[in-house]
Amino acid sequence: GAFEQAALFYLLAHAGEGGHACPVVCTAGLVRALRAHAAPELREHFLPPLLETDYEAAQRGAQFLTERHGGSDVGANRVEALRDGDAWRLRGEKWFCSVADADQFVVTARPGGAPEGTRGIGCFLVPRRMDGAVNGFRIRRLKDKLGTRALATGEIEFKSAVGYPIGALEDGFRIAAGVVLNTSRWLNALGSTGLMRRAYLEASSFARVRRAFGRPIADFPLVRENLAVMKTEEQAALASTLALTELVACIDAGEATDDDVTAHRLLVNANKFATSVAATAVVRRGIEALGGNGTIEDFSPLPRLYRDAIVFESWEGTHNVLCAQVLRDLARLDAVDLALERVRAVLPDAEEAEAVETALRELEPRLRRSVSDEAFGTLHFRRQLDTLVRGLQAACLLAEGHEPAAALHARRHLVPGYDPERDPDYPDLLDRVLGDDV
Repeated sequence: GAFEQAALFYLLAHAGEGGHACPVVCTAGLVRALRAHAAPELREHFLPPLLETDYEAAQRGAQFLTERHGGSDVGANRVEALRDGDAWRLRGEKWFCSVADADQFVVTARPGGAPEGTRGIGCFLVPRRMDGAVNGFRIRRLKDKLGTRALATGEIEFKSAVGYPIGALEDGFRIAAGVVLNTSRWLNALGSTGLMRRAYLEASSFARVRRAFGRPIADFPLVRENLAVMKTEEQAALASTLALTELVACIDAGEATDDDVTAHRLLVNANKFATSVAATAVVRRGIEALGGNGTIEDFSPLPRLYRDAIVFESWEGTHNVLCAQVLRDLARLDAVDLALERVRAVLPDAEEAEAVETALRELEPRLRRSVSDEAFGTLHFRRQLDTLVRGLQAACLLAEGHEPAAALHARRHLVPGYDPERDPDYPDLLDRVLGDDV
């Protein structure tokens, strides 16, 4: 189920092994697409090897969507698909192909005669090999990346590669974005959260044993503040991602209402944006906690996790693209009320809940202006979406009984002009957040 997948992937992400984690995500997206949309004969042939539990025999999936001239503008993609009997032949280049060594590829391509834009995009399964031979493609080069360096990412050129449509051709973009990419965005957030948790474990354990000026550095107030912020950000990201996971599980079980489907559509994009930004900042704080040791590659995993977190920010949609998508969905689906109600529905009757409610009341007219005023919204909505997700995170933390973390999170992100210097409770709040960790 969705929660078991989420838990296992969250734990896997602690290790920071992008070479394993990314293939898991891409394979999960392909599995979901085949189950939901593929013709029976396609599903029966290609799904079993993806579900194989023998590591040596199991096949892995990949998703090749990005093109050099299109990037996030998938509607501008030019890879074409030409009919060849019961199959199709794909021609053209994909620019950013992670898991380039996969066995099955999800590839977007435009069938001959299809309209321009996303309406003309088809979604195809391309096997790596046909009858033992490479299936009409070549890897032009592997990318030399900032992060996830253990993962093979290449530029791939298709030359009459055989492909099979997943679902109806006219549904291609909906399948690629709504199933494949949204699976990746959900799991990307769990990956970002796992990186944060590992960074916190590294920093807090180091602070307990590292001594300076006669005492453990965990005794110094600024170190404690840094650790408390790291812990709170990770708990907040996990809370919102588990709220998203609940929607995924509800949809998988066929129990979702129309409002649940809309809430998932909004949150899967918003949560990926917020958690990936937070992950980079939290891992950076972990490096600070270790001082010079935090920059040494063979002393801790933090330099590698930091590079990977930056890559996570761009995977499955850049921040601006995701924020723009949420803004379009809020307008098209008339969903501002739903978005606010979903946060309020989580809020318990607790002392810190008023800070969240106050932030929502202040946010609401700004959201409505962004939806109705395109010039205003395209410039300012990203900040508003960050506040909305932070509000959800604080509400979830309160509902789960993590009141110290919820209080620190709300004060840092939701209370305008909050000044720790004027808050006599601030030092004690940091201690309550950290508990027995340090």
